[in-house]
Amino acid sequence: MSGVKRKRNVLNVKQKLEILQELDNGESARTDAEDVLNEEYTIPHSVALQSVETLLDYMGQRGFDYGDITAVRQICVDIRKEISKQQKQRRIADFLKQ
Repeated sequence: MSGVKRKRNVLNVKQKLEILQELDNGESARTDAEDVLNEEYTIPHSVALQSVETLLDYMGQRGFDYGDITAVRQICVDIRKEISKQQKQRRIADFLKQ
């Protein structure tokens, strides 16, 4: 691997301050830093949910195994939980800004 350069992800000052504020509230620094760094590389949850639901439709039409369909349904549930969690966090943040 010598000679191979990796792109370093570096947090800007605003991102560092946000993470420090969240640490003060007892949240995990590693997860927050990873979330900030990965924001530009991730798709929105709504797009992921739509893709998984489309996959479920396809699997239903093609007669996939019930266990496989159940696993994909669980992914939908997990995505919806994450969307709900983020909406709650936004509402709390908006409330605190007032």
